[in-house]
Order: sequence, then structure tokens, then C-alpha cells
Amino acid sequence: MLRTNHLNLGTWVLKTAGDPLRVLAVDAVLQARSDHWLVRETLGMLRRTLARLDVSSRTLIALIEPGSCFAGTLLELALAADRTYMADFTEHAPSIAVSDLNLGALPRIDARSRLSSRFYGEAAAIAAISRVKGQPVTPKQARDLGLITAALDDIDWHDEIRLVLEERASLSPDALTGMEANLRFGGAETMETRVFGRLSAWQNWIFIRPNAVGTDGALKTFGTGSKAKFNWERV
Repeated sequence: MLRTNHLNLGTWVLKTAGDPLRVLAVDAVLQARSDHWLVRETLGMLRRTLARLDVSSRTLIALIEPGSCFAGTLLELALAADRTYMADFTEHAPSIAVSDLNLGALPRIDARSRLSSRFYGEAAAIAAISRVKGQPVTPKQARDLGLITAALDDIDWHDEIRLVLEERASLSPDALTGMEANLRFGGAETMETRVFGRLSAWQNWIFIRPNAVGTDGALKTFGTGSKAKFNWERV
């Protein structure tokens, strides 16, 4: 629905609500029964749905707030996001948790896990995260492990998030598509990363769009003192 019918919604804010332990319990069942046909189809549907999120030409921002349940399969939403902010509140601070399914059972289109892609395959970083598997990870731990962009306290939370969203919304949607696709599909190239992160996002899209080369596009107005006028659709 968002991808095809709401093209002007360029920034998606991803949230969850619930009990992280229940998500981990579901993941444990899926892992234990992975040879069952229904579980196999369920994991396949999860994998394909998350992969569609990866290749969506939208800004993805995950907010981990009190009451969130970014654990296991739902943690993949945060790992897919361009930026992830976690509330480091004095009271009721949320936690996140890693399960076995985060370690390769739900690969992206380039056959890499989101954890592996996030750390460019760095074995030491992934091993450190594996050691806290199944345990609640606090905001400070998540920041130190590199699982989030920033941990914000209750004083800064609302202003920081507002500034992040307003900043993204002010930039060229086409330039954001290219920047985000390149960061999401960095590292070793595959045919899929070339299509989604390079060719489609840059050569076949950005440089021929009016947002770049039109009369009021960014390249034509650069250095003139005039502000570019953008078509805000992201497709």
C-alpha cells in the first residue's frame, strides 16, 4: 500500500509494540520447526517481505521507544532502517534482543544477513553480537555494539527526532534514494546490488530526473542562489 499508493510519503517511521520475550519465543518455535512445511513457508514470506522493505525507495527510520518489541524477527526492521534511534530514558528504557533468525535465516536480496551487511562482514563485530543472543540489550549496549545510530535521553528525544525527520524531508527525494540504496547495499557487489543500489538508483534514475536536470532541478540551480523545486514522489 505504501509503496504503490502513497508516493509522496518519502519517510517511513518504523515502530513496534509488545513483549520482546514473546517475539523471541515465536522465533524459537520457527527455528526448532524449520523443516515443517508451514514454518518453511512462513519464513519464506518473512524473508520476501523484509527484502521488499530493503529495496523500497523510501527513508526508513526506526524508533525504539518504551514498550517496543524490536527482538528477533522484528529486530530485522531496525536493521533494515537507514537510521535507528533508541530511547535511553531514566525510567522504562526499552531493550532489544537478537535471536538465531537474525544470523542468516532471513537474508536480503543479495543473500547476506542484515547484521552482516551492517558490519560489512566484520567477524569480530558479529561475534560480539552473537554472544548477547537471547538477552535484553540496553540502549548503551546497543550503541556500543553498533546496533543503533544513537541512544537519546528523555530530554533530547523529541527534539532530536523532530530535527531528523524535518532534515530528511527537506532533501531531494531522488538524491536520498541514491544515497540510501548505496549505503544499504554496500560491500561486495552482486547482480542484485548493482541493480538496486547502483544502476536503478543512479544511472537509470537520478541523473535523468527533472529533480536533477530540470529547469528548477538541483544541478541547474546549484550556485545560483535559487532553491531547487522538487517533485516529492519516490517510486
